[in-house]
Amino acid sequence: MLKIKIGVLREEKSPPDKRVPLTPLICSEISRNYPTVEIVVQPSKIRCYSDDEYTSFGVTLQEDLNDCDVLMGVKEVPKEQLIATKKYFFFSHTIKKQAHNKKLMLALIEKKVQMIDYETLTDKNNNRIIGFGRYAGVVGAYNGILGYGLKYDLFRLKPANLCRDRAEMEEELKRVKLPNIKIALTGGGRVANGVIETLSALRIRKVTPEEFLGNSFREPVYCQLNPRDYVERPDDHNFDLNDFFKHPEHFTSKFVAFTKVTDLFISAHYWDPRSPKMFTKEDMKAPDFHISVIADITCDIDGSVPTTIRSTTISQPFFGYNIKEDKEDLPFNKNTICIMAVDNLPCELPRDASDDFGKDLTERVLPFIFSNDSDKVIERASICINGKLTKNFEYLSDYAY
Repeated sequence: MLKIKIGVLREEKSPPDKRVPLTPLICSEISRNYPTVEIVVQPSKIRCYSDDEYTSFGVTLQEDLNDCDVLMGVKEVPKEQLIATKKYFFFSHTIKKQAHNKKLMLALIEKKVQMIDYETLTDKNNNRIIGFGRYAGVVGAYNGILGYGLKYDLFRLKPANLCRDRAEMEEELKRVKLPNIKIALTGGGRVANGVIETLSALRIRKVTPEEFLGNSFREPVYCQLNPRDYVERPDDHNFDLNDFFKHPEHFTSKFVAFTKVTDLFISAHYWDPRSPKMFTKEDMKAPDFHISVIADITCDIDGSVPTTIRSTTISQPFFGYNIKEDKEDLPFNKNTICIMAVDNLPCELPRDASDDFGKDLTERVLPFIFSNDSDKVIERASICINGKLTKNFEYLSDYAY
């Protein structure tokens, strides 16, 4: 087994992110299970896990990480702090040619960094193997319920970011008493599964899309909608999921039927810009449009949910959308839709989100760093190495050079 030294980076991006890729307990478990692996941590005053928690688990604090082989963080590393020729893991936000990170991409090439973005880590079938999506769903659903309670003055919950951890957040949920509302959830991946965890903690019953549309209930219920439930190909009603993934522009939305019976809409599905919007601004002006709270976890600005005209923050998670005037308004007015569009939801429960992420990182990624990467997981995920883009990311050439 390779002898390797891993450095856990201090998060330097502003606003600060409290999450960590490896928790103190996980660091100690890695050191125990892999005797040839050494882990050191840069000191930090803003992490959700304190320096003392790391040292109490026998992890060494080290300011200068130049002697490390692998460097791991969460958010983008400032370009001037990149150490040349090192192997880095973090969310670089470069693979979609994000304009604000062009200088970072240029620096990664110039300093001959091997950049492995967590988003690019996939299995042989091109499925992502790691991410914070689960906790985006857990917290996003909580915020949606919190917003509904505030809009109708039913209950007041402590914001998730003021809870010590998920256990305290779920204690807050015990105070929730919902009327017989209908909640529509779109999506079937990690994010949607996180939403379902929160709805299950509330013991909200799941019903089929058909029951949701046609029946009345004496209790709150939710339905989970997959693409076949909310889009269709006008010229062919035999739904083909692969066809939708390849040619979403050929499909139209049939979600409008759900807008007439839904109280709270939780958007947790992946949206391709070629796909139709879930509903239009004209649809919203119909007298029977019923949605009053939207938790847009995916937070695509002017994306699948037309009311998401901007993202919101952890400290101010809601805004109102005035349908008649097509503009932002106060979040809890009678005549507005309450919108939650926080774009960094896992940061609200950083300890739990970090623990979940670190376990996945340890099980699904680190073994390929410590030994022979026969599945080419790291190779496939490397955006650049030795000053050049790899084959999978040559499409970034006009952005990276």
